[in-house]
Amino acid sequence: MSDTVITAENIAKRYRIGVRREADTLAQQVKNTLLYPLHNFRRIARLNQFEDENEESIFWALRNINFSVKRGEVLGIIGHNGAGKSTLLKILSKITEPTKGEIRIKGRVSSLLEVGTGFHPELTGRDNIYMNGTILGMSKKEIDRKFDVITAFSGVEKHIDTPVKFYSSGMKVRLGFSVAAHLEPEILIIDEVLAVGDLAFQNRCLRKMDDVSQSGRTVLFVSHNMAAVEGLCSRCLVLNGGRITFAGNTAEGVEYYRNAALTGGGQTELQERTDREGSGNFRFERIRLNEGNPVVPGQSFRLRIEYTSFRDFPDLQIAVKISRGYRDVISVIDSKMQGQTLKIKEGRGILTVDIPTLPLIANIYTLDLWAGAGTGVEDKIFNAARFTINDADVYGTGNTPDARKHGFLLMPECSWNFYER
Repeated sequence: MSDTVITAENIAKRYRIGVRREADTLAQQVKNTLLYPLHNFRRIARLNQFEDENEESIFWALRNINFSVKRGEVLGIIGHNGAGKSTLLKILSKITEPTKGEIRIKGRVSSLLEVGTGFHPELTGRDNIYMNGTILGMSKKEIDRKFDVITAFSGVEKHIDTPVKFYSSGMKVRLGFSVAAHLEPEILIIDEVLAVGDLAFQNRCLRKMDDVSQSGRTVLFVSHNMAAVEGLCSRCLVLNGGRITFAGNTAEGVEYYRNAALTGGGQTELQERTDREGSGNFRFERIRLNEGNPVVPGQSFRLRIEYTSFRDFPDLQIAVKISRGYRDVISVIDSKMQGQTLKIKEGRGILTVDIPTLPLIANIYTLDLWAGAGTGVEDKIFNAARFTINDADVYGTGNTPDARKHGFLLMPECSWNFYER
């Protein structure tokens, strides 16, 4: 008997998107307005008509998707926003049908694709547990047996008899994940919903998904948290533009994704990054590392950030997080923490950060950028840039520190003095 539980063959999904009718003159604009009901009726009537697949209104969310998943495997699916990840999961969850291709699934599937998916807002948490369990094919006796464990894991025991419409987004996702994970589906599909929960709950979810896989069940996990993907998944797919651009080992896939996301050289363009967060009143546009020069341990390092501000900020806070890979945070350079008042005027500008002596040893590092005012986030970009520090005999002793051998990354300046007592 084959251990393969999911097989996708030549999957493709297309949608028809709206195309705005431009008007060059006032008369044409009035005409378009008067005829809008007729145009709208025709547009609705032809939503499912795809005679010419090269029309500008046709968008292919997925194309030529082929992969298989074995029983007990934890498969990570990563990619930028709009890469096709959620569309693929909706096809696997039988929410939508593929335009082309075939999906074969063996076993019961439980999906958590959005906060509160499948919950009825007027029903209580208790009622929704029983309703979701029934939909997943569980008997009342089975749900009774697991009910206390589900509520304890979710942390909403005190509100279990309150209608779900009064739950916060965090409470909904905790209860939704708890139901999906504890009702023993053969296949568990998780989209990027864990970000809603707090850190402690995220850690519980990751441990639970690991337990699910260890029990022989299958997990498909979509996340922008690369540390979670690396720690949980043995294999991953990288999607870009609706196609699989990498399939294989997770560590290699994460490195491939990182390299694809970042441009080479000392300068990285950020204007087209769509996976950013924030209000948009302030936007990072470009980052240049060390003026394009090699980065050497123990020497000076300059970070040059170009930005566009769409209003005045009397005191904007900017932070730069330096990490090794995705999981080891080395340092955070924070303007507010260091007592710097950044008075940003509306328009374009350049900000520089100078480190006289860089105390990091040879390795590959990534930078995250964050800008905020008060309690609001104006712009945030994960993995905005990457730089490599090369080996160097910093102390002039012929001894070069190696992170893999010595296990440390910081190399502070210091002096040694000896005194007799």
